[in-house]
Formats: sequence, structure tokens, C-alpha cells
Amino acid sequence: MTSDPRPGGDAPGGQRAPGDEPDADAAEARPARARERKSMLLRLDPAVHEALARWAADDLRSTNAHVEWLLRRAVEDAGRLRPDR
Repeated sequence: MTSDPRPGGDAPGGQRAPGDEPDADAAEARPARARERKSMLLRLDPAVHEALARWAADDLRSTNAHVEWLLRRAVEDAGRLRPDR
């Protein structure tokens, strides 16, 4: 078993690995909604997941980011996104 120096890893005190420090300037530049995330479990048909993963890779996004982008686009197109978001 290897030791993970990041928080939650096996290293004492939950130390971070060198170069693993968060970029404070980048965090400040993101809008508040980018820092606050809700988690949800999503079950997908394997073929749909594979198609989403390929599409995400084509657009240089993670599958998770791509699903969020698609959902946001659908919600906006339907006029369901509150204006304060």
C-alpha cells in the first residue's frame, strides 16, 4: 500500500504533496457558483456514458464537466435558470 500525502491520505497530518497547493488567484477569479457544488449520483446506460466520455474528450473536458455543461445549456434553453445564477 502506498502513502498518499494529500488530505485524507495515509500521510500523518494530511500533508499536501509538493506542487499540490491550490492556486489562490485562480480560486478568487472564479465566480461564486464555480466554488459551490452539489453532488449527485447519476446512473447512466453504459453506451450513453461512453458517448458522453468521447464527446467530452473531443471538447477537452472531463466527463463530469461535460455533463454539467450539457445540463446547464438545457436548463438555460428551457428558461429554467434563475437570473441570479
